[in-house]
Amino acid sequence: MSPPCHTSALLLVFMALAAAGAEQSEERSCDVIGDESSESQMERALLKKLEPLSHMRFNVTVEKGKTENYIYHFRVCREVNSTSHDFGGLVQTNRENGKTTVIGRINETQVFNGSDWIMLIYKGGDSYGSHCSGEKRRAVIMISCKRGVTASSFSIISEEREKEQECFYLFEMDSSVACPAENSHLSVGSILLITFVSLIAVYIIGGFLYQRLVVGAKGMEQIPHFAFWQDLGNLVADGCDFVCRSKPRNAPAAYRGVGDDQLGEESEERDDHLLPM
Repeated sequence: MSPPCHTSALLLVFMALAAAGAEQSEERSCDVIGDESSESQMERALLKKLEPLSHMRFNVTVEKGKTENYIYHFRVCREVNSTSHDFGGLVQTNRENGKTTVIGRINETQVFNGSDWIMLIYKGGDSYGSHCSGEKRRAVIMISCKRGVTASSFSIISEEREKEQECFYLFEMDSSVACPAENSHLSVGSILLITFVSLIAVYIIGGFLYQRLVVGAKGMEQIPHFAFWQDLGNLVADGCDFVCRSKPRNAPAAYRGVGDDQLGEESEERDDHLLPM
């Protein structure tokens, strides 16, 4: 084989390996039950809301005597073991013999929510043996709102397997992704007031810096539009005088003072007779 052909073959092999590696590294995500066209906007929005939890792994150990000793592995909309390609989103491992059982698969997902919780359901798990008429297992994960916590407290609540049908495993966990959006407590008036005060602060500080650094003003003249604010009091007083006065300015006074010409002359009579002799 000539050197150019040898190089081309190596490139083709390298590209094939890279494509295979990329395909393996791309993890499958939740597929809601039904056709893609039948998926509701709400289900798509909830799956997107759960996306921050997809890179996390959760485990819980259950030990009941010598008969039940299991570890449950859970991932949100991802396969627990992507190399096995079994779509297992929640898997049970027997600690005694290492046997694994898929409780629920991400390619048969249901999701719905309430005001402060999201319920994720994986169906299509491995079939029961002698329980529940041999139907397929399913896992129900209740995600409750807890602000400030990405995810915590993953645990198993119960396994309902004594019925003839509709058996399930129930799990719960806390996460802030299930919390509703916090509404702003500020009223429209408060927002307008904050905006007004902010604009006033920008005006005063910006004008002061401009007057001091650009114009070179000193003292009180550093206040922006100082002449206007200086005359503002007089303008307000004139406006009040014009609006509030009920009589014309040249109207005579309602009363007249007593002039000196109206006072009688002081009596020259003295009380000399009251003086002691």
